[in-house]
Amino acid sequence: MLLMACTMVQAQDGELLEYQQEIGGGLGITNYLGDANGGFMKHSGFYGTAIWRRNLNARMAIKTNLGMGHLSGNTEGTYIPQNANSETAAGGEAATTIFFSRNIVDLGAQFEMNFLGYGMGAAYKNLSRWTPYLLAGVGAVIAFGGGGETAGGLNVPLGLGFRYKLMPRLNIGLECSVNFTSCDKIDASDHTTQLNDPFGVKSEGLKNKDCYLKTLLFVTYDIAPKYRKCNN
Repeated sequence: MLLMACTMVQAQDGELLEYQQEIGGGLGITNYLGDANGGFMKHSGFYGTAIWRRNLNARMAIKTNLGMGHLSGNTEGTYIPQNANSETAAGGEAATTIFFSRNIVDLGAQFEMNFLGYGMGAAYKNLSRWTPYLLAGVGAVIAFGGGGETAGGLNVPLGLGFRYKLMPRLNIGLECSVNFTSCDKIDASDHTTQLNDPFGVKSEGLKNKDCYLKTLLFVTYDIAPKYRKCNN
């Protein structure tokens, strides 16, 4: 009976441990947002990522990710001029349908703000096993393949997500983010008419540049328990 009591106490004590970090991964889809997207959520491509998260407290966390995905699109049904600097009112003759298919690799860090105190533990901590959250961050993205030149630039993700603690150390969630880039050649291809600045609109910073949407399901596992002073 004494051995059983000790085992139960250790199990309950282990469930109340708080952990500082999470590691895991996510799978989902990417969607190009630009001159050749053809419509919202069209031309979806596969995306996979590795995730490391540092929980600052129950409300705030810093997450880093390294992922790879696929982007594609075409200009069917969209007017793209052959020469945006032509003197004609319409901007020149319409270019033939342009399509692209590229791979991307992105690396970034985001700050996350939970709507509720996230976690499991003693009732007085008022923690919740689930919470929506907002995210914002910065990173880098590289696009390659598809007959176009390799291009890269800054990546600024903004989005929201939902987390649920399935078990004391196991987390699942859904996240969606719009990734604004400083590059206008993510949609490059081997076509004569390119999609970087096709209408001759001056671009600065993130204005008039390529973007992409990421939607993914993720699973993470808690590691690195917080130090707790022994009361014995």
